[in-house]
Amino acid sequence: MPTQQYSTDFDPQRGTPVAVADGIVRVTAPNAGPYTFTGTNSFVLGREEVMILDPGPDSPSHLQALLSAIGGRRVAGILLTHTHPDHCALVPRLQSATGAPLLSGGPHRYSRKPTLSESLMRRKGIGFRLKPDTTLWDGQPLELDGLTLTAVATPGHCANHFAFAVEGTRLLLSGDHVMGWNSTLIASPDGRLSDYFASLDKVIALHQTRFVPAHGGEIADGRGFAKALKAHRMMRNSQIVDALGTGPQSLRQITAAIYPQLRGRLALAAQQTVLAHLEYLADKDAISLKRGIFGVRAWLSA
Repeated sequence: MPTQQYSTDFDPQRGTPVAVADGIVRVTAPNAGPYTFTGTNSFVLGREEVMILDPGPDSPSHLQALLSAIGGRRVAGILLTHTHPDHCALVPRLQSATGAPLLSGGPHRYSRKPTLSESLMRRKGIGFRLKPDTTLWDGQPLELDGLTLTAVATPGHCANHFAFAVEGTRLLLSGDHVMGWNSTLIASPDGRLSDYFASLDKVIALHQTRFVPAHGGEIADGRGFAKALKAHRMMRNSQIVDALGTGPQSLRQITAAIYPQLRGRLALAAQQTVLAHLEYLADKDAISLKRGIFGVRAWLSA
């Protein structure tokens, strides 16, 4: 089984254009945090005419850094890997500055229908309001100035996630689907583990093996790393089944058993990830799952 090893050795050089490959420049936003690592990596794609991938958070300084990197060139489009605000909140300001159309997998949507309590806990953020001028489809070619991309639907982290393969190279712009600094958050109902597994299998099969994510540095062996991510998630499934061997438990109890070191907001995020695992296991009839007024409880299936 592949062993998962993360790398946090990355200098973002925030606000400074950094060449990633011919025709691809990275500009990292100033939004470092526990969920974003050193900040969101935005990309300027193309040469004489460009597209911007993942403009990032609503930051005036990051907008100015992107406009400086664009340098007066025509912006043919704004691409999104997905509609979480750390990737898309700057879209309205960037569109106002450039007049560029938006291309994405559609407005934000959940991977499953949220329960009433989940709906009440979540606010409809900017991702739900962003309606693309072009809705991407799986396998769609995107011709840029000097680059050809292929849109690769990779749901799992959220329902409308896309990665972008750079044709004629080994490069995959992997968004949040595969990142080298940490495992990807699969938070139900935003994400779905079965979709994530299928999307990992899809990128493992690609010609592109050098992954450049939206947070952190390049992954030289993206294929091997994706295999290790899948093995890591399967290990978590086994841990949850083992934890339920002592009898029915609440979502909070299971999370505390799997992630005993986490507290506060990180523990709440871990609960959403554990819920995604529980839903996956319930779909496989490995466990039973019940939602009630006092929360979620799970037990091994008979």
